[in-house]
Amino acid sequence: MEIRQLEYFKALCKELHFTRASERLGVTQPTLSHQIKALEDELGVQLFDRIGKKTMVTEAGAILLKHCEHIFQSMASAKGEMEELQTLKRGSLSIGALPGELNALVSAATVQFHAQFPDIQMKVWGTDEVVERVVHNELDVALTILPVIDERIVSVPLYEEELFLTLSHEHPLAALESVQLEDISQEPFILFPKTYKCREQTDNAYKAVGIVLNPIVETDAMETIFSLIQAKAGVSILSRTLISIHKSDAIQTVKIINPSIKRTIGLIYHKEKYIGFAARKFIELIRSRVSSF
Repeated sequence: MEIRQLEYFKALCKELHFTRASERLGVTQPTLSHQIKALEDELGVQLFDRIGKKTMVTEAGAILLKHCEHIFQSMASAKGEMEELQTLKRGSLSIGALPGELNALVSAATVQFHAQFPDIQMKVWGTDEVVERVVHNELDVALTILPVIDERIVSVPLYEEELFLTLSHEHPLAALESVQLEDISQEPFILFPKTYKCREQTDNAYKAVGIVLNPIVETDAMETIFSLIQAKAGVSILSRTLISIHKSDAIQTVKIINPSIKRTIGLIYHKEKYIGFAARKFIELIRSRVSSF
């Protein structure tokens, strides 16, 4: 069994199409077919079902694919460790974060990190699929909401935070120390889209008390949310992280009670991945930045 054969096998599992897989690999289709057949002959099992124009992974193929992920993960980790020995403060770092305030936090940290380590190549992604991309070795580390239930993932809790009613300092509720969740349900809400985790938490909190929110504005633009709040167009429910990034004397926050909305923010990485110099330093930087939250 050769590494090249496993690379071909993994590409075909992803594409489930011999022509597309061969194009992706930069080889001819007969070459790909020959290598897959040789692998099947060596293992004594059929890795793919070929029914008409459809290609499907067999049960044996699924087992091999699982082990392939471990093999390539271990190879990447070994390469990373050896490269680090040669170039201590060089290398690359791929970071992910959920869209919204966590992505903004990572972006702000990236500026500081680059100033300290300008020779490290960085990639920063805002995506809802941080767990999947960490699992598939597309991200070194990612910032997300915990818990993450996946045995392949290591979670590092960073801080717990509440979500607050966020409004104009001239709003009648701005003078209050706290508000009941149900009592503000009729306010004109300006919220992130439903796909965002912070929105999902807010919706779930209201569903628990039998209320469905109908915001007047939904947007993925943080600046738009704060501009509309300052213009007294409505209110929002936002995290302490986001509020700390967009500090303004024109914005007031009020604690929400009965129930409060809380969450734990943490870093995740693959348990089999070697955490190199760049990733370690970025984790230290994030810890430092959130220590005052």
